[in-house]
Amino acid sequence: MDASKDLEAMFGITSERIAEIDEDASKGVLQGHAVKIVTGPGRPPLFDGPMQQVAFKEQRAMVQAMDERAAQLGMGRSDYLRQLVKNDLQCAGMA
Repeated sequence: MDASKDLEAMFGITSERIAEIDEDASKGVLQGHAVKIVTGPGRPPLFDGPMQQVAFKEQRAMVQAMDERAAQLGMGRSDYLRQLVKNDLQCAGMA
């Protein structure tokens, strides 16, 4: 079995053609044409109401621990912190 030939057959493009496209792209020449023009945000909003940014500084080790714990839970840092605050506010009867 030749993996490169299998991939060429699967995607309908040869490795030589990929090399040509890559060489052009590295020179700033992009081939093809735009199929869609995006005129608004790239994705729909995640929440219903208006958002406000909240930021704070923390020691690097703590941030690394947050990221590790978030990853264990299958979450990103922001979602992890958002969930912690939501849980605390619910426990306090404020949310």
